[in-house]
Amino acid sequence: MIAGLACLGLVACHASAAGSEPPAARSVGSAGAGRLSGKVIVIDPGHNGGNAAHPEVINKPVWVGNGRKACNTAGTATADGYAEHAFTWDVSNRLAKMLRARGAEVTLTRGGDSGVGPCVTERAAIGNRAHADAALSIHGDGAAASKHGFHVILPLPVGRNRGIVAPSARLGEAIRDAYRSGTGMPYAGYLGKDGLDRRDDLGGLNMSTVPAVFIECGNMKNAGDAARMSSAAFRQLMAESLAEGFENYLR
Repeated sequence: MIAGLACLGLVACHASAAGSEPPAARSVGSAGAGRLSGKVIVIDPGHNGGNAAHPEVINKPVWVGNGRKACNTAGTATADGYAEHAFTWDVSNRLAKMLRARGAEVTLTRGGDSGVGPCVTERAAIGNRAHADAALSIHGDGAAASKHGFHVILPLPVGRNRGIVAPSARLGEAIRDAYRSGTGMPYAGYLGKDGLDRRDDLGGLNMSTVPAVFIECGNMKNAGDAARMSSAAFRQLMAESLAEGFENYLR
């Protein structure tokens, strides 16, 4: 069996070896009473560390509500080789720890950074099965090196997601505002408007029945953005800002 492939069908991916998964990545429920007590949040760390080595898995087409797309992709990387999958895994675990400290029940869509998948449709299904109050997919963009800034992606109505388009827009605005205020990162000037973009081609949004958005935290091909995204201290600031965005939306 391909390492990590079994997680394609699970509600939350878990490491196969005991103790191999960081505590912050486990879906263990509320960490105690807090401002987000009773809230359910799903965090989707984009891509996965084993994706690039298994194109036969991630290139398999899946139905995303209005057509077929690849199960997943390998993601991008900085010029120095810092991979998007590692970036999203780190930020997601930092964020999960903060949200649990505020009382939220948090599930990640994958349980490590060396597996394959899960497919974009399964990532959406994890949030749906959890009846999440909010879901966020974390990414880094791979645009031209001259482009910089962040943007939040909101769903357009495709079919099954029609009921979550409006609340997703509110979630996206809360995430955008908190991220901009907390990190000082500018809005992406190369697509969308005022840090928001709307798309109907992302399975994680098209197949969601709970409020869900994506964030491209910066452009990993841009030297300035890459320097920030490669800094552990700045990733902590990113996570703090995203936690504030969730709280602003959910309270």
